[in-house]
Amino acid sequence: MFRPRSIVASIVSALVVAAIAHLAILLAYFMVRGFDPAVFPVVNAFFVPQTLFVLLFSAVFAWVGAYRRWYLALIAGAVSGVLAALIGFGIPLLTQGNPLDSVLINYVIASLVGVNLVFILVVIVSWVTVGRRVYFGITRGDRAATGAVPERRVAVIRRPPATLAAGHVTHIDKSDIDLERAEKQWESYVSVLETAGWTTVEVDVADDLADSVFVEDAVVIFDDVAVIASPGSEHRVGETEAVEKTVLELGLQVARIAVPGTLDGGDVLKVGKTVYVGRSGRTNAEGIHQLRHIVAALGYTVVAVPLTKVLHLKSAVTALPDGTVIGYLPLVDDPKIFDRFLSVPEEGGAHVVKLTDDTVLMSTSAPQTAELIENLGYRVIAVDISEYEKLEGCVTCLSVRLR
Repeated sequence: MFRPRSIVASIVSALVVAAIAHLAILLAYFMVRGFDPAVFPVVNAFFVPQTLFVLLFSAVFAWVGAYRRWYLALIAGAVSGVLAALIGFGIPLLTQGNPLDSVLINYVIASLVGVNLVFILVVIVSWVTVGRRVYFGITRGDRAATGAVPERRVAVIRRPPATLAAGHVTHIDKSDIDLERAEKQWESYVSVLETAGWTTVEVDVADDLADSVFVEDAVVIFDDVAVIASPGSEHRVGETEAVEKTVLELGLQVARIAVPGTLDGGDVLKVGKTVYVGRSGRTNAEGIHQLRHIVAALGYTVVAVPLTKVLHLKSAVTALPDGTVIGYLPLVDDPKIFDRFLSVPEEGGAHVVKLTDDTVLMSTSAPQTAELIENLGYRVIAVDISEYEKLEGCVTCLSVRLR
């Protein structure tokens, strides 16, 4: 699909990376040569070919999706820098009449750890920091020609940690976790998002934080504002730092829930401009009060929901694309709070992720609910997340979606 804003983002981010690399190398030589301004024209002319090739390679790699994950950006930055150094350094030597022999090739390769080393390192760092942030800052608002449906949708995800089996549960009995199976289920979940047109951005894995795969609890997105949660469990306090770094790289503004307020993202359900917030064991009154103050300025209304039977609000209810709240009635304290409520026959059926206006993602653990939702005119894509359900997780917990 033709994405004008993605093209612009690719070009602009490439320009930024190339400019930073070129300016950095000028500054480096200026300092090494004793702050002698006479080095500027010489160094500038020498590195122009490398800079132009960095611009070219960076734009191409950005366009094909190298910013989707940080490690892809790292690889693309390294390849861009190395190829640009080799070609940009080698072509002038050839045009000067030097034969393309082993001596020239070895000389060019040696430049990677010599004259071109600083240039390459700056390109790599720029790719995974500034370039990535510029790219997502532009593409977040990418919309189709109608202006109604975002062309580029971003899902923030976090890989399951090696300590996943040590995750905490509150309303169910603890079960053994098959880490290998959990990893495969997570990959399948991510694959569904990407196939549905979502660009996934991965937060750094945190093996010391057993519940960190449930990235939804660390942040809630309202338009261009990311509200960083204040975890209600001491075991999860450390999860927000890396998530905040990621949303900043995506170009979002940041607001925070501050202690003594506590709020988990899993307690927040957005339906249009109404924000239902579960008053749970993880989210307290002060946390709800702070969130109400933050989002009021953005045009949202917060409705507090009593919660006693489940870990989070979205453990009991979520919403279909048309705004109908669905839930498993035995786990819902008061369904009358919601403007439109539909009871579903299975606990796992209470959780759906909106992929498009007519497609939802849900767990394979609720086939009857899937049939019910399909009969309402929606397409249902089911994934097996049984290892995460053992930890009171659901399909919403495993990603944070930015539209």
